[in-house]
Amino acid sequence: MLLPFFHNRFCEAGLDEAGRGCFAGPVFAAAVILPKDFYHPALNDSKQMKKEDREMLRPIIEKESISYSVAKVDNDEIDRINILQASFKAMHRSLNKLKYKPEFLLVDGNRFKKYKDYPHRCVIQGDGIYTSIAAASVLAKTYRDEYMQKLHKRFKMYAWENNKGYGTREHRTAIEKHGLCKYHRISFNILAAKLFDDDDDIAEEIQTMQPTLQVPA
Repeated sequence: MLLPFFHNRFCEAGLDEAGRGCFAGPVFAAAVILPKDFYHPALNDSKQMKKEDREMLRPIIEKESISYSVAKVDNDEIDRINILQASFKAMHRSLNKLKYKPEFLLVDGNRFKKYKDYPHRCVIQGDGIYTSIAAASVLAKTYRDEYMQKLHKRFKMYAWENNKGYGTREHRTAIEKHGLCKYHRISFNILAAKLFDDDDDIAEEIQTMQPTLQVPA
């Protein structure tokens, strides 16, 4: 069962991203402030949820939250500043858009670039531990999937409707046949990644190893 909060007396915002390991498209991030007593039995780490459950929960989270926002950083900016910095930047943008400001940030993962003077705590696999991070993971995932569905209509050869830009065998085969398009992340070692088996987890890990120019966000 998810924990409702880290600090009982602080207003907390949960932060998570989606699309960090993809070959194409933006990275999305969401910030969500929930009431302390928010609970839904279907809410979990978005990666562990069925598509139908994520889509069912999205409007509930949006309606019941004290404040929420979603932001993205596109593939061109990812190539300029690298995917880690782009993930931080997307989270910062989502925080900038919140109508109600939190007092404490709960961030999924083990690293975060400090946002203004806000205290924060990084939580490894936090989307499976804290309600607000899980809610942020659902929003980031559903918004990004929706965006990639729209791109799929223009670039059907890559099957982004199914793979959402991840380096699946289907996607890598399409790249080999059709080449890269303007939405691919050029800084990612995509050609080398084609040597691997069709495993989304492996494909996502490849992305964290790609060399790229380090530029401050």
